[in-house]
Amino acid sequence: MNNFLLWTALVTVLLPLAGSIIAGLFGKLLGRTMTHRIAVTLVGMSFLLSCYLFKQFVIDGYPAISDNFYTWATAGIAHFEVGFLLDRLSATMIMVVLFIAFMVHIYSIGYMADDPGYQHFFSYVSLFTFSMLVLVLANNFLVLFFGWEGVGLVSYLLIGFWYKRESASFAGLKAFIVNRIGDMGFILAIAAILMYFGSLAYTDVFGQASALADQTMPLLPNYQAPLMTVICLLLFIGAMGKSAQVPLHVWLPESMEGPTPISALIHAATMVTAGIYMVARMSPLFEFSPAVLSFILVIGGTGALFMGLVAVVQYDIKRVIAYSTLSQLGYMAVALGASAYDAAIFHLITHAFFKALLFLAAGSVIIALHHEQDMRKMGGLAAYLPVTYLTFVIGTLALCAIPPFSGFYSKDIIIEAVKLSTLPGARYAYFCVLIGAFVTPLYMFRALFMTFHTNERVALEWRDHIKESPMVVLMPLVALAIPSVIIGQVLVEPMLFAQSKLLGNTIFVLPEHNVLTQLSVDYHGAKLMALEAGKTLTFWLAIAGILTAWLFTAVFPQWSTAFKKRFAWIYRILVAKYGFDDFNQIVLVHGTQETGHLFYDVSDVKLIDGVGVNGSGRLISWFAGTARRLQSGYVYHYALSMILGVVVFLAWYVGGF
Repeated sequence: MNNFLLWTALVTVLLPLAGSIIAGLFGKLLGRTMTHRIAVTLVGMSFLLSCYLFKQFVIDGYPAISDNFYTWATAGIAHFEVGFLLDRLSATMIMVVLFIAFMVHIYSIGYMADDPGYQHFFSYVSLFTFSMLVLVLANNFLVLFFGWEGVGLVSYLLIGFWYKRESASFAGLKAFIVNRIGDMGFILAIAAILMYFGSLAYTDVFGQASALADQTMPLLPNYQAPLMTVICLLLFIGAMGKSAQVPLHVWLPESMEGPTPISALIHAATMVTAGIYMVARMSPLFEFSPAVLSFILVIGGTGALFMGLVAVVQYDIKRVIAYSTLSQLGYMAVALGASAYDAAIFHLITHAFFKALLFLAAGSVIIALHHEQDMRKMGGLAAYLPVTYLTFVIGTLALCAIPPFSGFYSKDIIIEAVKLSTLPGARYAYFCVLIGAFVTPLYMFRALFMTFHTNERVALEWRDHIKESPMVVLMPLVALAIPSVIIGQVLVEPMLFAQSKLLGNTIFVLPEHNVLTQLSVDYHGAKLMALEAGKTLTFWLAIAGILTAWLFTAVFPQWSTAFKKRFAWIYRILVAKYGFDDFNQIVLVHGTQETGHLFYDVSDVKLIDGVGVNGSGRLISWFAGTARRLQSGYVYHYALSMILGVVVFLAWYVGGF
């Protein structure tokens, strides 16, 4: 049975890869229709196989399997294996990833219908799915890193897919470079793990974690740092790049330059959640480093609040949703820092559905308006796009944590969990996520009202041509809307409060950090949790956010203008995104370029070329010219030289005695 399940997982992973190869190499021969049929069918088959694996490991409780397919390399005592880990966590993740990927593949048939790079697009999307599956199913850090780098590489191709647009090329390059910064930390962490644990296999590393909890390592000449703190900090730096945590978040809003299906795939269940998944998977290491958990709390809380505030001043509908992703990733990071890893994965799952729904619904609006994304040129679209409007409302309610929609359960649990945490930084993180409960509905309902309500601001020549998107676009919206409504109610108890949790023992939490156990005392069922939402501060903050958005957008829009003038300095800070982009561009990008020019002008041109290459040539030329003057052709010159030479030699010889 073990071998059968392992090979089933391998086929699950390889089917999207096969679709990518077929679409990439033979797409022109097959044509558009056959290309998307093959790609969608293979990803659909992969999703069905993931459902079978979910049933085996989660529903039926089959024990975890960690096995290798082959040995890639051997270096001394280190063996580098290629293998998979099948357990409750990986089975749950791949099912969510593949469902979102399947919906995105279907949606892309309609969205990319007129794009000249149609076949290549399906090749890249399938390759992206393959890389994410490898990352999730890895049973060691080597395979994890392969999938990790795979999603980073393909994200560059997808974000910069419309490479003829300078902004798209810049965004793809920015995403690639920022992720490489985080990946440097990840590589160093893997090196430290191999050095001190002697293995890259999860089972070996996790098994030694408690024994090495008090181990130190030389960090500076006279300073020994705690091993776990160094490793976990480096691992989280890698997660900061992939999961766009402050300050390595700057690439994520720029990824909006890619096609909308890619925005949904990257932001919902794949690339940006890779870091969250990795930290949850590494809980046996992170639990022994309270300092890093506190650091994660502070970083996550900062992103949850301050990235949400930036969304309030955005007018591009996709960028509003992009900054909401940054904010929600902050919530997930806060849950990780509070040791509520199950809650982080729970929010990852609910967020996957409603965030993919929001992006795809925004894409439907963009299609209807001939690729217009500025909400100031929209308004009154609810009458034109009823299905898109309804699904956007569902996604918005889920994101804003309005009961009984899915985001309510996962988001409220995170807020309550961090409230119970006693780690340093927990109070700050609690304040951030609590205020975020007001900010989230403020920017999302602002987007909802500006897009679908208020006065029509659509160009007159377009109004007669606005129509609902085709069924191939609407079907994924409906399919994603259903779990956005019910998945929170269905999963809250089995994932967080059941005697035998859905994720089982795949998550490790020390007793003193187990905030979810404390929360379980006050949990009395999903329905009662929704009915008693009115007793919580977060619910009324969300309602206040909705009312504020309604007043400033739909009722008294002039208040918005007055507010901008009255608090112009705050508005400028938010529009400037706290200066992160300017700092990166001026200090890092231009600073690196100027440093490069300096080294080129001094080291290359003046030292290497001027002194080394040209200087040696000039020296030889001077020496040859000088030596040539000695060859006068007169015998008496040569005789004089010989006599002088003999005199010098005799003087030296006599002087030696």
